Amino acid sequence: MSSIIFSILGIYIFIAMGYIAKMSFKESIDDKTITLINVYFLQVFLTFWGLLIRPVDATLLFAPSIYLFISILVLIISAIAAKKLFLDQKEYSIATVAAIIGNTGNLGIPLNIAIFGEESIPYTTVINLMNVFIVYTIGVYYYSRGSFDVKTSLKNIVKLPILWAAIVAIILSIYGYKPSQEIMKILMMGAYASITMQLFLFGIYLYGTKINEISKTLTLWVMGLKFIFLPSIAFLVLYNIELDSMIKGIIFIEILVPLAIANVNFASLYDSKPKVVTALVFISSIIFLGAIFIGVKVLTYL
Repeated sequence: MSSIIFSILGIYIFIAMGYIAKMSFKESIDDKTITLINVYFLQVFLTFWGLLIRPVDATLLFAPSIYLFISILVLIISAIAAKKLFLDQKEYSIATVAAIIGNTGNLGIPLNIAIFGEESIPYTTVINLMNVFIVYTIGVYYYSRGSFDVKTSLKNIVKLPILWAAIVAIILSIYGYKPSQEIMKILMMGAYASITMQLFLFGIYLYGTKINEISKTLTLWVMGLKFIFLPSIAFLVLYNIELDSMIKGIIFIEILVPLAIANVNFASLYDSKPKVVTALVFISSIIFLGAIFIGVKVLTYL
């Protein structure tokens, strides 16, 4: 259990660094520039590294398929219900998609290693890949819709280099390409720089965010969706299918992880209330510190 706690608390070091940096240097730190560098450059390295570190295996695709099914099902229900509660387009976009985009990579992968061991890595990798697909298609569309029309939002998806990087990496992996050690080291450097910068950026946005000024309706909606409705749907789906209990547990934990920092990246990129999204990510991260222990106990019933 201590390894789980350290896995969670470890990432908060870089978040704290970002917060302290913004508090110390104020306007000298341009958060939008950091977002652009991360999204358009460093995350390309992260994509190639994540997809080429292990060959794509068709036998592993069942786990991310279940993850996608649960995510899309909850997204549809959320999109319909949220339409009646949130009249502001930006709040509607946040309410619809924020809870679906979880921190399956930076937190989900090390957390599952702590719970299930290194045997979980192939499954967490492909589930994270599926989450990347959700982030850079559905996520981009909804956050972009907060400020743009449908046509422009669809164009914004196509414009992101990480989508094309993912396609190229998958094709290379399918055709058996194995990068040399030197190339993997370069990709790993960029990947870790991207992960660190995401955490740092979260801390930057956290500074000056006033949680008490955020809509209580939006907060309750997103947190309820993230920690009650989404895990409940996941439990019902996983309980009623024949699958190895470890794989079920991995999927459940990946569903349970708090809101991803990628939410902040795109809220910032498309001017969709990034301060509000930052606060929601922070609140979900705090709630998760308690929710994970309940989640681990639930695993025994799957």
